This record gives sequence, C-alpha cells and structure tokens, in this order.
Amino acid sequence: MSDLLERLRGRGWRLTSQRRVVAEVLDGDHVHLTADEVHARAAQRLPEISRATVYNTLGELVSLGEVIEVSTDGRAKRYDPNAHQPHQHLVCYGCGAIRDVHPLGNPLADLPADQRFGFTVSEAEVTYRGLCPSCS
Repeated sequence: MSDLLERLRGRGWRLTSQRRVVAEVLDGDHVHLTADEVHARAAQRLPEISRATVYNTLGELVSLGEVIEVSTDGRAKRYDPNAHQPHQHLVCYGCGAIRDVHPLGNPLADLPADQRFGFTVSEAEVTYRGLCPSCS
C-alpha cells in the first residue's frame, strides 16, 4: 500500500473507489502530475471516474495537507504527494518537469537577520530552475 493511502487511512478518510484510485495515481517519489494527468491515469484504472471527482479529491487532499499544490511559471498546477518530507523543487524551463530535491543546509537559517526586515520567518520555498537532460 502506498504511503499516501496509509496516511489517509490513518486519518480515517473515507476511501471510496474514486478517492482510492486518485491516491494510487499520486503514489511515487517524484510524482508532480496536473489534474488532467491524474484524471487520465485514474480513468485507465476506473473508466467511470469524472474530471470533477478528480478535481474535488485533489482539493480535499490539499486541504488535508496530504498533497502539495505546486505552481510554476504560469503552467498548470501540479500535485505533489511528498507533503510530509521537507524538500525543494527542481523545474525544467523547457518541458516543465519537476523533481524533488533535498539540498544541504536550511533555507530559513540562510536568510541573514538584516534581510528579514522585522519578519518572523516561519518557512521558505526555494525553486531551482534549469534544463533537464532531455531539453539540454
């Protein structure tokens, strides 16, 4: 069983066949699918699943904090099931591919005190950009 499914079961989230197939599609280390990609893959497993059900399920998963909604450069939102492990993203300028990365260091600690302008900084989001091997 996938990590996401285990987390959802642990929360007592009602796993209908539609919700289950969406969670199964999102399973994986570097999964960053758009809602349309989730729907297409879910429909291969459960042909009767509607696009609205996929969108609603993704919205619920984001609200629960079990999936992260990732927006990059005006492209379609993508959904990242790696919500409980601190990580950053590496994004390809060409094709939009996204990979999870785990750089050394702490981005919160890397912001000098004189650059915080009185803010109490609680989180940092770093996105690395470049060209993937296929686009280079």
